[in-house]
Amino acid sequence: GFVAGAASRAEGDATRGERAFQRCYACHSIDPNETAQLQGPSLLGVIGRPAATVPGFEYSEAMKAKGAAGLVWTVETIDRFIADPTAFVPGTAMSLPPLRDAQARADVIAYLSAQHR
Repeated sequence: GFVAGAASRAEGDATRGERAFQRCYACHSIDPNETAQLQGPSLLGVIGRPAATVPGFEYSEAMKAKGAAGLVWTVETIDRFIADPTAFVPGTAMSLPPLRDAQARADVIAYLSAQHR
């Protein structure tokens, strides 16, 4: 269950996560004032958000289907998604290579978590 998964997950560091997030900035913003249409949706406040729900963003059919099926972006689902995007959401438009480093994923997620406090 959930407890075992949480116990085995690396502890994230938001400061390292900010550096690790540099690879994401090409397509994603976390700036509440961002007006440019980027390739990826805003990740501001992504933790706890149902998938494919940023207004005005054109999601892939694959991501829209995941959202309709009830996918919510949690620490666990983001971890699984960035570990291997096309395995988690076959047909996703996100072209980022899998981020196999569990510590780097935990750091990025800690950084994202800090963005909507």
